[in-house]
Amino acid sequence: MGKYLVMIYDDEAKWAADDGSVMEQNHKNHQAFAEANGSAIRGGGQLDGSETATSIRADGNGGYVVTDGVFAETKEVMGGYYIIEAADLDEALAIAKQVPSPTGGVEVRPLVNGG
Repeated sequence: MGKYLVMIYDDEAKWAADDGSVMEQNHKNHQAFAEANGSAIRGGGQLDGSETATSIRADGNGGYVVTDGVFAETKEVMGGYYIIEAADLDEALAIAKQVPSPTGGVEVRPLVNGG
């Protein structure tokens, strides 16, 4: 068994145009996903909007530069994540395919040494 990080990416502009009904349905879909896959889920959470992000980068001189905003400017941003436990990558992908992400997609990565 290994642990996998399932990162959920969505288009924030599409969420901003939502009247709340899509978000409400998405929350229900995540609850259903969690109920169906509870034995595999080891953690997870929804992130606040990308406008609340702070990025820290090494400056090359032993210091750091702290800036407001996401690490990389992209159309789709990480909005949440799950940590799941699965027998192998194939099982992790089968679980990840069920993760609701109506305006984006998910990325699956194994945790080093099983997390």
